[in-house]
Amino acid sequence: MLKTKFAGLAGLSLLGWLNAAQTQAQGLGNSPYSRLGLGDAYINTGGVRQMAMGGVGLAAPNGTNVNELNPALVYYTSRTTYEVAVTGQFKTISNRTNSQRDGSGTLGYLALAFPISKRWAAAAGLRPYTAVDYESTTSSSVTGDPNAQSINRFTGDGGLSEAYMAHAFRIAKGLTVGGTASYVFGTIDATSGTTVVTSGDNSNAQSTVRLEHVRYSDFIFRAGAHYRGKLTDKLNYNLAAVYGFQSNLNGTYDVTQEQRTLAGAPIANTSIVLVSGQKGEARVPTLAQFGISLDNNRNWSTSLDLARQQWSRFQVPVLAGVTSAANVPLSDTYRVGLGGEWAPDPTSVDNYFKRVVYRAGISLAEIPYRPGGQRLYDRAVSWGFGFPIPGATPLDATTFSLAFTYGQRGNNNVTIDSPSGNVKENYIRMQVGVSLNNRWFIKRRIE
Repeated sequence: MLKTKFAGLAGLSLLGWLNAAQTQAQGLGNSPYSRLGLGDAYINTGGVRQMAMGGVGLAAPNGTNVNELNPALVYYTSRTTYEVAVTGQFKTISNRTNSQRDGSGTLGYLALAFPISKRWAAAAGLRPYTAVDYESTTSSSVTGDPNAQSINRFTGDGGLSEAYMAHAFRIAKGLTVGGTASYVFGTIDATSGTTVVTSGDNSNAQSTVRLEHVRYSDFIFRAGAHYRGKLTDKLNYNLAAVYGFQSNLNGTYDVTQEQRTLAGAPIANTSIVLVSGQKGEARVPTLAQFGISLDNNRNWSTSLDLARQQWSRFQVPVLAGVTSAANVPLSDTYRVGLGGEWAPDPTSVDNYFKRVVYRAGISLAEIPYRPGGQRLYDRAVSWGFGFPIPGATPLDATTFSLAFTYGQRGNNNVTIDSPSGNVKENYIRMQVGVSLNNRWFIKRRIE
């Protein structure tokens, strides 16, 4: 029986990792804001449990799910825990003149955590780091020709993934520390094209298209600390901090330019290499996170998390003769989240729904892009559930988790930079996760 479970888990892990290599860097539908920097950043955002609580959990220990949001909390892994999740999203994107609906799904993350000794635990996994997925078209009049229009089309896809290894240690009563070493890798492709059309026959119209292809890979590091103490016999407090060090991702840049037909087909012998194999570094700024939580060590907890990232220090190489959206100046961002979880009676035998974990939270985050100096925000409310699968034993348990987030990012306000209005995204995001808990390496006794 043990061999069968282990083989099944190994097969699920292998299948997940093979699929992750193909799907991890994909985005969640068209997002114009992912054109900036390295794309939409998912830097240290946690898993399905954290998503359901408004993205909080830096100071909330948990033995059922893998909590690598704070590497110091990996210490609280009491059993070998394997977790996999998928993510889907539906959204409406609009400005003052146009709107569209979009959505997609992708593998969320893979994680494995296991205790090593009474004072030491470790975790490993694969998760998204950034995602690029956008497509937009703008038009403008051509000076000197009232019958002509210039159509500009921008597309991008790809992103970066993070394969990590985390270790946590208990160094004193209530005090744990941890660290994460991650290998970040992936590619980002971006195209921009300009076509001039008139009110007459455009069958021979051509567009000038620039193609950018960037490959990134390098290591990044985080450190975390957590302290747990008692306020009363039935009430505990938790304090936590995580610091993501500034990192420079090594990149290789290729840029070409070519002519295409109005239908988008490349025209032979028009390709020009602007940049080939140029080396450079993308500077990813530091990330500071702080958390506090309260719990009764039985069936409820509530958490407050704060984060700050210095996106004003973000930088990518300036390529000769190439102007890229990745070089648009960004601003420092802040994020605050408040959430919690509650299980009416985790030990109930006659009522299953009393063992279900109910979660909810809210969050407010700044977007690093400020058109015309205007601050843009991502406001969201989240909720979710943790369903224990019947048949759990002290050695083996499975939990099925759901998380939902409804949010709004940006606004439709008109600025100098956005005469048609800023881009607003109304979205609903869902994550489905499964956690398998098992006691491995138990010595058998014969009585």
